[in-house]
Amino acid sequence: MLGIPVRYLLKHPRAVTELTADPLDTWTQVRESYLGGQESRIPVFPYEVDPDWERQLHALIGAEWPCTFASDFAELWAAVMAELESQGIRPGPESFLHWNDGDTGFIRAISCLIRHLNLRYVVETGVAHGVTSRFILEALSRGGGGHLWSIDVPPVQSVWQKQVGMAVGPSLRKQWTYIKGTSRLRLPELLGKLGEVDLFVHDSLHTERNVRFEMDQAWRVLRPGSAVVVDDIDANWGFHSFTHALSDQHSFVCEAEPVRPDFRRVNSKGMFGIALKTGGSVPRAVGATPLRAVR
Repeated sequence: MLGIPVRYLLKHPRAVTELTADPLDTWTQVRESYLGGQESRIPVFPYEVDPDWERQLHALIGAEWPCTFASDFAELWAAVMAELESQGIRPGPESFLHWNDGDTGFIRAISCLIRHLNLRYVVETGVAHGVTSRFILEALSRGGGGHLWSIDVPPVQSVWQKQVGMAVGPSLRKQWTYIKGTSRLRLPELLGKLGEVDLFVHDSLHTERNVRFEMDQAWRVLRPGSAVVVDDIDANWGFHSFTHALSDQHSFVCEAEPVRPDFRRVNSKGMFGIALKTGGSVPRAVGATPLRAVR
């Protein structure tokens, strides 16, 4: 076990700073990267899916229902799944070590928010094959443009390194910045430079400690009228404790819709959460770099 962080540090020298800044978080995330991230799927909070979440979400943001982008998403989803399969990847649960690619409902909600709300600047944690990243970038390019920043601890094994972000085609990479490292160190640094973001997506280490850290950081710079989307909320209390502590939000518990059942979960269809920031003001950080200048 002690060889794991040593090998990681040798391949990623900047991680020495991460290990010094937060040894527990760095150790946990690096260990997950090596051993496959087999997180418990037993929910410590009994979430219940909002059965009509999609229609209610559209009503809340003033978008037409049925969704005007539904057929566009369905066509792109089929094309991306076919692309991955042609490269020998079986999309879905446990397709990247023990991690999952983004589930259909989870990604559809993110795409929908970007398109309907004309969101421009998106930050996510967790990459793997980059399926979620691909759909975020597609939604940005089909809307008003924008940029995606993705933070993740890359796997050390070369066979998996080669697969990181493979779903993101060359034409979309100019809108994408991939930041290697733990969110504990990289996220505050990035958000401090951006000053304000339109959408934050959590899909990294699913512990309550990490979920709360990421949501707390992102909410401070999230523009009112924008959202945080959190995957695998059934793994911990984080989403519940965060949303119930705030008054300026409206939240949904949603069915993730994996391409095939994930029987590691108590609910084999999975869950994710959406928290919309409904009020208040978010001042730009003092000395923040304008968004378009940050790459």
